[in-house]
Amino acid sequence: MENKKAIKLIDKILKDLDETGINTGVLIDDIKELRTYALEEQVPLLVKVLRYTYEHIEENNSFNIPILSDEPIDSDNPIEENEDVSPVESLKYLIALTKNLNNKVNISDLKEYRDLLMSS
Repeated sequence: MENKKAIKLIDKILKDLDETGINTGVLIDDIKELRTYALEEQVPLLVKVLRYTYEHIEENNSFNIPILSDEPIDSDNPIEENEDVSPVESLKYLIALTKNLNNKVNISDLKEYRDLLMSS
């Protein structure tokens, strides 16, 4: 994200996750606010991922999407998730991806999160 307010909000979300875990009320409001910055910057992928994320948290009172594996993906192996990581760590990773949308790996991982959230 380019917007300095968005970057500050991302940092706040990450700090809150460290301190209080998934506190749904505050967290959902912050993700909705972050989504407005993504709308302003016209990043449709991020807008969709953030909406799916807060809807998932509203439904489940948690983030039940495992963190993505850091193994390289090839066409013979499907996407693997690392199920040993807590919901907080997975959500922190997703939110951290939003800081640098010029990184192709971040965009790829956001697409994977989008697909996982859509199928959950």
